[in-house]
Amino acid sequence: MSTLEIFSIVAVVICLIVSFFFSGSETALTASSRARMTALETSGNKRAKIINRLMQARERLIGALLLGNNVANIAASSLATGVLLSWFGDVGIFYATAIMTVIVVVFSEVMPKTIAINHPDQVSLMVARPVAAFVKLLGPITIAIEKFVSWCLRVVGFKLEATENVLSGSEELRGAVDLLHKEGEVVKDDRDMLGGLLDLRELEVSDVMIHRTNMATINADDPPEKIVSEVLSSAYTRLPLWRETPENIVGVLHAKDLLRALDAVGGDESKIDIGAIALEPWFVPESTSLANQLKAFRKRKTHFALVVDEYGEVMGLVTLEDIIEEIVGDISDEHDVVISGVRPAADGSVTIDGAVPIRDLNRAMDWHLPDEQATTIAGLVIHEAQLIPEASQTFIFHGFRFEVLRKSRNRITAIKITPLKRIEMKAPAEVKPSEAAA
Repeated sequence: MSTLEIFSIVAVVICLIVSFFFSGSETALTASSRARMTALETSGNKRAKIINRLMQARERLIGALLLGNNVANIAASSLATGVLLSWFGDVGIFYATAIMTVIVVVFSEVMPKTIAINHPDQVSLMVARPVAAFVKLLGPITIAIEKFVSWCLRVVGFKLEATENVLSGSEELRGAVDLLHKEGEVVKDDRDMLGGLLDLRELEVSDVMIHRTNMATINADDPPEKIVSEVLSSAYTRLPLWRETPENIVGVLHAKDLLRALDAVGGDESKIDIGAIALEPWFVPESTSLANQLKAFRKRKTHFALVVDEYGEVMGLVTLEDIIEEIVGDISDEHDVVISGVRPAADGSVTIDGAVPIRDLNRAMDWHLPDEQATTIAGLVIHEAQLIPEASQTFIFHGFRFEVLRKSRNRITAIKITPLKRIEMKAPAEVKPSEAAA
């Protein structure tokens, strides 16, 4: 074997190693987590900072890596062909083609990319500095290639400036959290809290408010003795005051203010002027987003607002706790009346009060029932059925069977929901004909 042949074989090996490096680097850098690299850069990681800088000029980075990879592969194939031609004559070109195809595909493409795709962040940090040096070295060439490619794309009518993300930033973040939850890296509670935080801009106060039919209110014209008794027996610290009709809210009575007034008059309830200690009511439109309402609560340093529709009619009330519960879930204290309204059964079905909010049900059961057209589970059934159903009527939609158990006038008070997968698991003889959709 001549010195030239030995040199050529060594050069082939070096070119394959270089190709291995460029193939793995390309896959790792394009698959690395931008969020993780940003977090590492914030914590002072210099290699993560280099990666973020490289990704800002993604086209230039890809151009440099592909240029280096292809040059290495072509050089390796050419040198190997020369060696095999000297060994086997004209037939050596066929040997070179077969051997180099296998070697390049397996050892310079599949293997490095498999390693990189399984450990993108670690590999990216390892290759950050040499890749940055190589991109800088080939700067003029890659810039020229980038401009030529852009010109070619414009010629065929493809506008790079017109490209945009299909998903918004919040949707991408939500998708990332859901993916991490499926992979076991984010627990359900954390996923729900992050999802609730992202939902604040999409939800309105009407979606979380306490409806006026469920509001605890006090008649301002009642004797002070009766008002004091009602406040002390109530589970709430802030109670709306009304006159003439329950919808005519004239003030908000705070329990602490009432107790201070009671102490000031020596405990004589008849001497208390309820109107003087009542706070002025704060009315907000029902279309206000939860994010804006949260900012308003913080700015006004209050926790309570009354919700009105476009005609100024009181629709309900919303509190700071209602908004926080959209993020962290239900908050119960020692005075709360615990009525979950969700009662799972052994057969997989769930009996639910009609007034239970869809979002609370989804969070509790990890379901995905739509809540765009209705707030409560009863409202969802009415919306989908396009009628006010009678007791014992059954409907199937969104992958669940809904059976109306009880009804009071025009209100659905109890519903039995069964996932269709549970029904399919039953033996055919156990599924009654009456279980078909009405």
